[in-house]
Amino acid sequence: MRTTSITNNSLLAQDRANLVHPLHDLRMHANDLGRVWVKGEGAILTDADGVEVVDGLSGLWNVTAGHGRRELADAMHTQAETLAYCSGYSGSSNLSAIELATRLSELSYPSINHFFFTSGGAEATESSIKMARAYWKIREKPHKIKFISRTDSYHGVTLAAMSATGISMSATGASPYWTLFEPRVPGFKHIASPYPYRYKAPKGVSQGIAAANELETAILNEGADTVAAFIAEPIQGAGGVISPQDDYFQRIRAICNEYDVLFIADEVITGFGRTGKLFALDHWGVEPDIVQFAKAITSGYFPFGGIGINDKLMQTLHDDGRPWMHAYTYSAHPVGCAVALRTLQIINEEGFPEQAATKGNYLINTLKTVLDDHPHVGNIRGKGLMCAIELVQDKTTKQPFPKQDQIGLKIQQTALQKGLFSRIKEDNYLLAPPIIISNELLDRSIEILNEAIVAVLG
Repeated sequence: MRTTSITNNSLLAQDRANLVHPLHDLRMHANDLGRVWVKGEGAILTDADGVEVVDGLSGLWNVTAGHGRRELADAMHTQAETLAYCSGYSGSSNLSAIELATRLSELSYPSINHFFFTSGGAEATESSIKMARAYWKIREKPHKIKFISRTDSYHGVTLAAMSATGISMSATGASPYWTLFEPRVPGFKHIASPYPYRYKAPKGVSQGIAAANELETAILNEGADTVAAFIAEPIQGAGGVISPQDDYFQRIRAICNEYDVLFIADEVITGFGRTGKLFALDHWGVEPDIVQFAKAITSGYFPFGGIGINDKLMQTLHDDGRPWMHAYTYSAHPVGCAVALRTLQIINEEGFPEQAATKGNYLINTLKTVLDDHPHVGNIRGKGLMCAIELVQDKTTKQPFPKQDQIGLKIQQTALQKGLFSRIKEDNYLLAPPIIISNELLDRSIEILNEAIVAVLG
């Protein structure tokens, strides 16, 4: 039954009565906190009360092309009229899926030429895990079943993806993702994030090399003959926008090669231009064995994701001849593929990687100009058009605020009241607006954030 009174509070009451949310927390849906969005245009969201705010996180990192793109709605409409759905299982295909796989082989890392499509990022993680295990079984190394990821990582919250996720292992104490769902899937191990602001390297070793060497230590501790893959976001997004040191991923790739461990790049957030490169590992000249993607490939207009695998993995599957018994009903969905193709065209025509690099530099530099001198702004970091502002109790010692103070939440709520909507990770305020955002709205976002920090912390 549709409500007759269209206001935030009336809709939130109806919402609370019937709707279960992702990361469901009734406290976040109280009348003074929750918003019901009814319209999006560019980088602006409008709520049911008619209040406009800047979408500071592109929805959930995904709406890179901005809201209200008619081209994407038209692509969806045209494909749905022509062929709304068909099976993607072997023996059945569709034109949009074939064209998308071909286009991605042209755009992705040179050795990645084969693609499996999903409905989102967590499904992509599950697909990477099953691809890696299948590969080693075919290679007659059936004990290589373990996966190593990092603290402060996010790879989704389906059961295996949740077991790879490491945000709640943060030293600063994020809320666990798995408390209500344990036991976790066995065989998942975690090493420290490279986290330049906080990682402590031994004397005489760079932070990046020391952090990468933790992978080697973990492989040796577990036994190289038991480790299937290392999975990592090139830049850790939900874990606090942690961009690694420049020597980190070169060393990671060398370790994976030495110990015969697959390298899975989780580019669900970083893929398709967000960081200033089409794919983020290009910043460091490294290629993965498997790349997983979602979010920006359709700019959030259709639930879609996937994995790309290199020629070696594909040839191994083909040589074996057995079916890879992994599937989703909506894999290679023709409407999703059509929207992805149109999104890729927009990304190319409008130069999203170049826009993200230029606007990201502007955002980071302006944030530093405005906030660097604040006594509780410990670190401003990012790459491309994704950044984080880390708030600390003591700037000299980097001591975090006590968790119960909820400084990040207070700043998030204050910023929303002033017209900026985004998310936090503990006391890190995250920003990743649509790539099409104007400098004027970037300036407004910085102004609001500064006002919110001053209002909460003085």
